[in-house]
Amino acid sequence: MYSEEHLYSIALRESSLIGDINFHKLVRTFGSAKAAWENARKEYRKLDGFGKKMISDIENPEHLKFAERELKFCETHQIRINVRHLDGLPALLKECDDAPAILYQKGDLDHFLQKISIVGTRNITAYGKQFIHDFFEETKSCPFISVSGLALGVDKEVHEQSLHHHIPTVGVLAHGFHTLYPSKNKKLAEKILEEGGSLLTEFNSSRKPDRENFIQRNRIVAGISPATIVVETAFGGGSVSTATYANVYNREVYALPGKITDKQSQGCNHLIFQHKASAISTVKDLVNELGLNRPKTKTEELFPYSEITIQFTGNQKAVFDAIFENPHITLDDLADKINLSSHKILPVILELELLGKVKSFSGRQFLAI
Repeated sequence: MYSEEHLYSIALRESSLIGDINFHKLVRTFGSAKAAWENARKEYRKLDGFGKKMISDIENPEHLKFAERELKFCETHQIRINVRHLDGLPALLKECDDAPAILYQKGDLDHFLQKISIVGTRNITAYGKQFIHDFFEETKSCPFISVSGLALGVDKEVHEQSLHHHIPTVGVLAHGFHTLYPSKNKKLAEKILEEGGSLLTEFNSSRKPDRENFIQRNRIVAGISPATIVVETAFGGGSVSTATYANVYNREVYALPGKITDKQSQGCNHLIFQHKASAISTVKDLVNELGLNRPKTKTEELFPYSEITIQFTGNQKAVFDAIFENPHITLDDLADKINLSSHKILPVILELELLGKVKSFSGRQFLAI
């Protein structure tokens, strides 16, 4: 189930001063986590910006012993270990410079179905609840995965509404799989897994839900999706950090505006004021913006292309088919999939946009409409 590379990846990531970015530099330089573990201390001069102190904890035998225990823990609890340099991460998350080196997973995760991150305050109001209810009513027949942080308040409401409408949902945790915080959501977490959703965390089984972990967790919530919706948040709330990460990753951010006197709307209003989020005017408009408003009918399942589509040129059809089958595919992934260079694909996408068959999103992502 797990390879030697999984073992050395865990040990290397456990080393002091080796965060996700440094881990990625080491693996890129030496070719694998095992090679980095065995050679970094001897050949650290190969590494730009690395000194003796930074690599001093690599090859610590205690980290290898920990990694062996962690593999046993994961095997016992049916936890999948996704390693970034082994192409284990979802495509959008992998694009982020600070993507996790290792992502632990329980349950199933469809890498190709569109994901929408929805976050907000633990102190949800009736206004926030109503918005989430209306959003899931509007999208109940749309194929997508909701993503949130499995906290109380907005996160809990998002996961529960997803389950109610049979929409797969992902909970991103701020600790290892040896515990669940908050404990009130334990049954909800079990239900998510029973209903075909998944739980994700970058933290191993030694990591408790420390305060700083929640901010770190938020970058995964933002990075895994092409769009983040902030429902309600006060000034300085954790969801503001999620929106900030989404902006850094060049993703779409939407915020629900509210009264300037309402504490739980002040963070959303400020994001909109600073042009860090688009204001949500109506649920229907939001769903259109997200490209979720095209559930396939039975006729479309049998005949997925309109008359205009039948008249596509060879390149147009190849590009459209790839985008249709892989919502929010990036330009680089599209080029790999159809074996056509990016500079040849872009004019074809422009033609498809003029035909009203493709929509472009920030970060060079595309969706068939």
